[in-house]
Amino acid sequence: MKTKTIKRDKVNIITLGCSKNMVDSEVLSGQLLANDIETVHESGRKDHNIVIVNTCGFIDKAKEESINTILDQVNLKKRGKLDKVYVTGCLSERYKANLEAEIPEVDAYFGTMELPLILKQFEADYKGELIGERLLSTPQHYAYMKISEGCNRTCSFCAIPLMRGQHVSRSIESLVDEAKKLVQRGVKEVMLIAQELTYYGLDIYKKRELPKLLYALADVQGLEWIRLHYAYPSKFPMEILDVMKERDNICNYLDMPLQHASNNMLKAMKRQITREEMEDLVAEIRQKIPGICLRTTLIAGFPGETRDDVEELKTFLQKMRFDRVGIFTYSHEEQTSAHDLVDDVPADEKEARAQEIMEVQQDISLEKNQEKVGRIMKVMIDKKEAGRYIGRTEFDSVEVDNEVIIHSKKKLTAGEFVQVKITKAFDYDLEGELI
Repeated sequence: MKTKTIKRDKVNIITLGCSKNMVDSEVLSGQLLANDIETVHESGRKDHNIVIVNTCGFIDKAKEESINTILDQVNLKKRGKLDKVYVTGCLSERYKANLEAEIPEVDAYFGTMELPLILKQFEADYKGELIGERLLSTPQHYAYMKISEGCNRTCSFCAIPLMRGQHVSRSIESLVDEAKKLVQRGVKEVMLIAQELTYYGLDIYKKRELPKLLYALADVQGLEWIRLHYAYPSKFPMEILDVMKERDNICNYLDMPLQHASNNMLKAMKRQITREEMEDLVAEIRQKIPGICLRTTLIAGFPGETRDDVEELKTFLQKMRFDRVGIFTYSHEEQTSAHDLVDDVPADEKEARAQEIMEVQQDISLEKNQEKVGRIMKVMIDKKEAGRYIGRTEFDSVEVDNEVIIHSKKKLTAGEFVQVKITKAFDYDLEGELI
């Protein structure tokens, strides 16, 4: 076994799951660094002696990945490659007792809101003044900004409230302060994330205040793009669009998960909205912001879903013509109200339905991309890869949306904005030349 040395501790944080988890890891990193503890994020150098695994517990595949990652790190500890393994995040919040019994080699498990307890393991103090001080795991020109925690919705398929608790908004002042600090570090784009953006402010200001927050963030000098993720369609506050229209640095982009289009499924999912209401909402949004990019997420294989429901969803996509679509297969989650239903769609059939639905969207995506050929578009450079530059327009978020492939002999830098003439269109990407 490896003997304890006098060498200083070095912590490697491994993050699984969504961008909200990533922000949690970045905040944890900032706190450890402020306490003079060397910290890295997903380092491949293997010169660390402590690992913190920030887990995801959202769906079956995510749980499996989290457990496998924990086991991998425990194995390294058994082989003397690590001194300590800690586990935090959603899986740990939800299944702490089970995990402690099944994988006792982990030194300690922590829930989603137990950052101060993690720090105590390092004899470190939580520093409340460190708002916005985090070790970015993204490239320096963009960052995620979590505006609230938890969720008050009761969607039947979702276990997030069990893992993240009730909705808690952060103050406008703290978010503006964080945005200013991020800009000082070179960030040009922030992606606003939450379990539910449109609920922002109801708890602390007693009314929906996302529009007020957007005005305040849009005033931050140097913040060039503000992007909105995860808006709930029921009772959507249309004032958001007024701000989007007025302020050039708020991207004409909205990520609004709809989950399904069949009224039977929407009712079973407890989505508090009908297909007809969703169609009216989309039409109104597009009327207010012509050319807006609408992204949505869907679920295939929910209990009781029939072939008619699938066909209705495909027809809905063909009619609505969303710019971007993502899809999950249904995961039967304990303690959710949908868990009382019979999970009657076999796993392979769920996958087949998801593929079938995405094939409809693939054709729509190609057609929409072909419409952009010949246009000159503003593009942010993200990276250089295989001798070409990769960027995004304001209509594309990181990793989940289209990329623009740019051929240029001129040297470009990450975070730089350039004008690009689109010359080719593919299913999910564009190609262009520098103007």
